[in-house]
Amino acid sequence: MEFMMGPRLNPPRRRWALVRVSLSAVVFVLSLREYGRSPLMAQDEVQAQYKIFASALEAIERTYVEDVPSERLIYSALGGLMNTLDPHSHVEDPRQYAQTRQQQEGRYYGIGVSIQSVKGDVVIVSVTEHAPAFRTGLRRGDVIARIAGQDASGWTTEQASAALKGPLGTVVDVAIKRPGFDTLFNTQVRRDEVHLVTVPAAIMLDAETGYLKLAEFGENADREVGEALEVLNRAGMRRLVFDLRDNPGGVLDQAILVASRFLPRGALIVYTRGRVDGSAHEYRSEQRDPLRLPMITLVDRGSASASEIVSGALQDHDRSLIVGETTFGKALVQSVYRLSHGGAAAITTARYYTPSGRLIQRPWDGTFDDYRTYTLLPQSTSTVHPVESLKYTDMGRKVYAGGGIEPDRRLEGPIEGFNPTRFGRALVAANVFERYAQRFTRRGDARFAASVPEGYRLSEDYRVSEAMLDEFKGLVRSSGVRFDEAAWRQDAAFVSAMIRKEIDTDLFGQAVVRRHLAGDDPQLQFALTLFPDALALRDARAAAPGPRPPA
Repeated sequence: MEFMMGPRLNPPRRRWALVRVSLSAVVFVLSLREYGRSPLMAQDEVQAQYKIFASALEAIERTYVEDVPSERLIYSALGGLMNTLDPHSHVEDPRQYAQTRQQQEGRYYGIGVSIQSVKGDVVIVSVTEHAPAFRTGLRRGDVIARIAGQDASGWTTEQASAALKGPLGTVVDVAIKRPGFDTLFNTQVRRDEVHLVTVPAAIMLDAETGYLKLAEFGENADREVGEALEVLNRAGMRRLVFDLRDNPGGVLDQAILVASRFLPRGALIVYTRGRVDGSAHEYRSEQRDPLRLPMITLVDRGSASASEIVSGALQDHDRSLIVGETTFGKALVQSVYRLSHGGAAAITTARYYTPSGRLIQRPWDGTFDDYRTYTLLPQSTSTVHPVESLKYTDMGRKVYAGGGIEPDRRLEGPIEGFNPTRFGRALVAANVFERYAQRFTRRGDARFAASVPEGYRLSEDYRVSEAMLDEFKGLVRSSGVRFDEAAWRQDAAFVSAMIRKEIDTDLFGQAVVRRHLAGDDPQLQFALTLFPDALALRDARAAAPGPRPPA
């Protein structure tokens, strides 16, 4: 979504006052780039750059053919500046930064939906599990046609968001237009505190195997992991699958706390090195009674940043067998600086290293394009490592720096543990599975089930039938994706699993999603066969001397 200001209401003089205040953000970032040089020389160069920038802005203000909001110019310019640094330094305007803080804090007040304006419609992009909207039966793909009796057609995302917000406990009337249905669904949603869950599933796969999925390292991650482990322990867990796949990272201190749950007191988890004073730190476990069960950690190409800190520490200390794909390879630490008018700049100020001394940052190309599309590309299984990248775990196992965390046991599976054909990936990219899921409703849902044919009302124990697969095939043929009969047969298990996953996501929640996927997920099933190796690693680690200092 592009941030756009409304019509210009300020006279030019006041508008330029706003621009001058915003320019302090540019000077601040430019000053950071000059850090460490002669103070007088750096100040002179910054002032010269400031004048160039201000002159360009003034020329645009006076002569550009259309009126351009000043805030848009400033944040676009800052974004371009950040793109000369690295792929992860970036700037956020006030709205974006507020959303980031909301996600990190793990809670906010509202109904629990993400929305986007698409061709004049207010479309629900995602629904937070257990939030008011989820409990009411709203789902992805629904169009919010009316809010509080007002026609929402043509509204911007900001207009709709403001109308959906309100005091805690109050009710908002919404009318929903759902694809495939002719009538509107009218319902009421009571506003409440919305918790953004970081542990979407903690279940027992069998009588002794616990499974814990950590989706991101928000500010509640450690607390939720601790609560999930308590539940699994009470259920009789004797071994653990810790799923960090597609975990993009998050808050550093939460990574330290989560890793500490599995590592002995004093074990080094990660250390950072940078150019700015105070950027060199060592982070160690303070856990007096860590979990000692045999453990397998699942990672894939979408596991990044904080999830690589945790998996790297577990691997370097020989605490967990790492299974799956090579992780993304992000070892840069961003410090967030507040800017004028509520925006923020996230600037890379340090690099982090795993306990063995690995910098796992993957090299990037000049435009960052190959770097950013890494998750879409096939992984190499025959990487040639430079001699200097070789490091060793506590027990002398070989590990390598410079390209993510490489798994101890590899099985490619970029989409929920599956490695589908190009045809299968195209179905995901075109959202065909999500669109098919919209046809179904939860049995007993009084708000929507009455309008849905009997065959489309599902209970939690449903199966994907041949009739459903035939119907889905028809949707594929009409979706614009070129149908490939051979690939359809090759992707049969993947297609059935994704149909069920998307229906479960809409109707039953992530615990059900993970329980149903567990039996089909190739990476997870592969990992379960490796627990003898995980047990041997745990026992060898317990008998070995303490951890070695970093290289």
